[in-house]
Amino acid sequence: MGRRRPRDGGAGLVLARADGPEQVSAIGRQFAGRVGLFLRVRDLDGVLRAVGQAGCELVRPPRVEPYGRVAVVRDPWGNLWDLLGDTD
Repeated sequence: MGRRRPRDGGAGLVLARADGPEQVSAIGRQFAGRVGLFLRVRDLDGVLRAVGQAGCELVRPPRVEPYGRVAVVRDPWGNLWDLLGDTD
């Protein structure tokens, strides 16, 4: 598995692979169908393009909330993520 670091030296995210049948059986069910992972990003539109190309599905398109723009994506393993960006 290759590791890639952010080009700008910013924060990165490391995802672990399931190890054994018990962990594999929980993939995509960790949060009982709810969004359970939240990630603030600088360029929401750019990140949405990148994660789409990486196999993520856009579940809810960007909307504006008091805390910024938010979109929901499902990763290839079924986990739902809130991607949070600043308002334009």
